[in-house]
Amino acid sequence: MSMVNKQPSGVGIDRRQYLRGVGAAGVTAVLAGCMGGGEDPETIVGGTAPGFPPFEIKEGGELAGFDIELFEAVVAESDYEFGGWVELEFDALIPALQDERIDGIAAAMSITDERDEQVDFSDPYYSTNQSVIVGEDDSVSPAALGDLAGSRIGVQEGTTGEGVVDSELIETGALQESNKRVYGNYTLAVQDLENGNIDAIVLDSPVAQTFADQRAVVVAFVYETDERYGFAIREGDAARKDALDAGLGALQESGAFDELVNRWFAGN
Repeated sequence: MSMVNKQPSGVGIDRRQYLRGVGAAGVTAVLAGCMGGGEDPETIVGGTAPGFPPFEIKEGGELAGFDIELFEAVVAESDYEFGGWVELEFDALIPALQDERIDGIAAAMSITDERDEQVDFSDPYYSTNQSVIVGEDDSVSPAALGDLAGSRIGVQEGTTGEGVVDSELIETGALQESNKRVYGNYTLAVQDLENGNIDAIVLDSPVAQTFADQRAVVVAFVYETDERYGFAIREGDAARKDALDAGLGALQESGAFDELVNRWFAGN
């Protein structure tokens, strides 16, 4: 299969066995700035932003997730060595890539025209949409973006969800800028949603479903955006792009990609 193109129905993180991804080299968490991505041309240092389950999470101090295992497995298929992880907030990942602190981004990053002007992308590996989640005991049950007018909406900075709120609600006058609450990661946003500090969150559909499976929130509706995720590489870094594309293709051809999907997403 060339790319996952359906929504997982649920995720049970406690089922998964970390550090057993096919070809994975083992998770190495590296503090931001400790490793320079450009120092060794035979190394690929990965950048990610935990707090986006099931793609990248921290449990028991360990970095894990679908993106984490996939990226390590892809690099293991190439002639490069995996140089560890740098953990950053999502909106700091592209600047870190441009500054050569990392060599690739594995963070459920949607391929957009705006980002494509700043970085290059690997072949896409996942398709998704946006979802809106609300508290499970909330009496309000929005069915469309227009129903969110006047609500307090949580988003993660720099994500597609923030872009949807900006373009479809704030710019149209349906929502005041002051009603948009921006977070460094969605885990903090969900905590505020459960505590009643915000009314809804706009986020990627598989992540929304994961939170709904594990926390006191529900998916109210899906807003179709037809996004595709890809690994980001520095502009002009053709060697690493080709290596990641070839590694991804090899995993898909061998069936290891499907095994990884089945381990992290129920219903696939």
